[in-house]
Amino acid sequence: MEAGDATAAGERAPRGPGLGRITLLTLGLTGALVVVTLLSSVTGAYSIPLSDVIGSVLHRAHLGGEPLDQVGESVLWNARLPRVVLALLVGASLGCAGALMQGVFGNPLAEPGVIGISSGAAVGAVVAIAFGLDFLGNWTITGVAFITGLGTVLLVYLLSRSDGRTEVVTLILTGIAVNAFAGALIGLSIFFADNAQISEITFWQLGSMAQATWPKVVAVLPCAAIGLLIAPWYARRLDLLALGERPARHLGVDVERLRVVLILVTALLTAAAVAMAGVITFVGLLVPHLLRMVAGPGHRFLLPGSALGGALVLATADLVARTAAAPAELPLGVLTALIGSPFFFWLLRRTRRRQGGWA
Repeated sequence: MEAGDATAAGERAPRGPGLGRITLLTLGLTGALVVVTLLSSVTGAYSIPLSDVIGSVLHRAHLGGEPLDQVGESVLWNARLPRVVLALLVGASLGCAGALMQGVFGNPLAEPGVIGISSGAAVGAVVAIAFGLDFLGNWTITGVAFITGLGTVLLVYLLSRSDGRTEVVTLILTGIAVNAFAGALIGLSIFFADNAQISEITFWQLGSMAQATWPKVVAVLPCAAIGLLIAPWYARRLDLLALGERPARHLGVDVERLRVVLILVTALLTAAAVAMAGVITFVGLLVPHLLRMVAGPGHRFLLPGSALGGALVLATADLVARTAAAPAELPLGVLTALIGSPFFFWLLRRTRRRQGGWA
């Protein structure tokens, strides 16, 4: 009977509202992403017609088309397209990392920035800048950020667990403490940094795509690709984990191993994103939760959908950041926080109301 009940429980794991709605949502996200990508490519201080952008891309791909003039080619290929591609990669990484965190911790309030992964990774990047570390060459900042980001999330995970489960309040309070400690380390690094290094450190604290280059795209691409390819393989096990740890174990899921692997993947995605774009919060909280409200809790769609949604949100935010106050540029991390903070407050109150309080 227990085996039959377990099988039935497995069959009742979250699946979402149906293939039709998920297909439409996927097509909508993909179409919107294409539109925003094209709009970002043509919009800026130096306007480039869409037909010229397409022609230049086709020319570079040896599929016909015509190149732009020298200035246009330089603006498009050396400044604008690296920025657009980096925004897509970082947004996809943060969105997928948020969905993983929410699945691993079993609550919709989990997000890499909220529980300190972003700030922990930023500490590594800031320390590498302030003390001139270069033992890994061009990969030093990414490598150090990855190590400190991984260490941070493991620390938060261990401190948040009690009696075999993770409490929402403990998770948030631990994240607050870790963020405060990370802020202190960043401040200490700034104390020892010179003016040039302080300017570079400010980039990590505010978040921006302004320094995007093709080498940075190449640096973040392997981390993003590995994380985004590995995550969907664990979708079914995350669905089973949503039933509870005991039913998941009864259905053959090694819960602790699952969490360790997915925490590693989350740290990889987040650390790489932070290392290249600075601290950009709330993307990993906002996107997965909105998709879950629309398409249900099934991770088979939620993980790739969050990657698509994260890329769309960050590409849109970056477009707004560099055009809303032109010729000045709004800090990208500040912009996402302005939008995400009210949403987080609403989500916190909604969750508390549904649970009847925290006590």
